[in-house]
Amino acid sequence: MNTQKIYFFSNMRFLRERRKLTQEQLSTILGVNRIKYTNLENGKTKSPHMEDYLKLSSYYRIGIDTLLKVDLSKIGELKLRELEGGDDIYIKGGNIRVVAITVDRDNRENIEYVPVSAKMGYSSGGYADPEFIKNELPKYSMPNMPRTGSFRTFTGQGDSMLPIPDGSDITGKYIEDWSRLPPRTAAVVVLKAEQDLVFKFVTIREDGTVLLESLNPVFEPYTVQINEIAEIWQFYCFTCRQIPEPQTDLNIVLRELKDLRSAVIDK
Repeated sequence: MNTQKIYFFSNMRFLRERRKLTQEQLSTILGVNRIKYTNLENGKTKSPHMEDYLKLSSYYRIGIDTLLKVDLSKIGELKLRELEGGDDIYIKGGNIRVVAITVDRDNRENIEYVPVSAKMGYSSGGYADPEFIKNELPKYSMPNMPRTGSFRTFTGQGDSMLPIPDGSDITGKYIEDWSRLPPRTAAVVVLKAEQDLVFKFVTIREDGTVLLESLNPVFEPYTVQINEIAEIWQFYCFTCRQIPEPQTDLNIVLRELKDLRSAVIDK
């Protein structure tokens, strides 16, 4: 039987040292006995009181669930600053989506690359495994990238992406709050049940389903349950080794027919 790993004690040490505080200084700030705090941080107190959780959560402005379940030393300085700035979805009462990332020697986030050879491992759970992200995925950087956000590159496959050619590398920005995603947002979607990665237009529906539409109108759209999705990476750019072919007259006609059908259904 698998058990959830608890990071609370290691997170206490990591956060304190990150703020360059001694145990004595932090225990004074929290109003906790020094010996009690030391035992707590060293894991000698196996069942901390709820008051201890609340004090640390309040001081660091990070939700209790996050302190317990997320290895904060692995998520990078940018995400830590967002958490401390109040962008902790656990505190907001939702389900947190923290992406595992890597950083370079200057503590800047890398762009991890998910090639075809790593696709199955990534979609079958590697996306949530910091060790898989660290050891199995190539890392690189790109010029002129935004200063905020986490980015990852995936190798796309199939004709459903046309006019983006098969085999193109698609870079996306990690989306935490799916409720704010505009309808028909182009994105790489990591599907749990199918253990697959797809590049689609994504529409989050109020009934808890997600409509996935191919860029190529020849392919029919389909619907999945929102809990079948592990990650959404909003399209940022793509690179390829061939010039995309122009749309044929047939594709144009099919797209117009699709738009006409949608207009009739809406009426």
